[in-house]
Amino acid sequence: MKEPESMDELLFFTNRVVDNGSIKAWICRPPCPKCNKLMGKSINPKTGKVIKKAEDYECPSCGFKQAKADVEKDLRVEVIYKCPYCQHEGETTTEHVRKTWQGVPSFIFECQECGQKIGITKKMKSPKKKK
Repeated sequence: MKEPESMDELLFFTNRVVDNGSIKAWICRPPCPKCNKLMGKSINPKTGKVIKKAEDYECPSCGFKQAKADVEKDLRVEVIYKCPYCQHEGETTTEHVRKTWQGVPSFIFECQECGQKIGITKKMKSPKKKK
């Protein structure tokens, strides 16, 4: 497994400490089927910023567009981890589908040594404190 050299290559990245273990996970941007450069979400022409809820991916070089569902079915989450249960260090990949794990949307993978499920939870906003 090759670690990314730049955040420009990625759609998702996290580096977390989980109990007595750690997780580093990322999802690489898909290559364009036409020109083989990296695709990304569509960009708003007025602001020049990425449209987070865009329904398609677009190649910045050739302008090729592909539906979000078609692109995301082939994406993989690559994980380097230290298991919080058995302290095993390893690498694995899992599918790009968030499932509910302990009540929170998460990417889920299993420790290769002890078989325990480990979740990469979606970061949730903490509730605002009342003054």
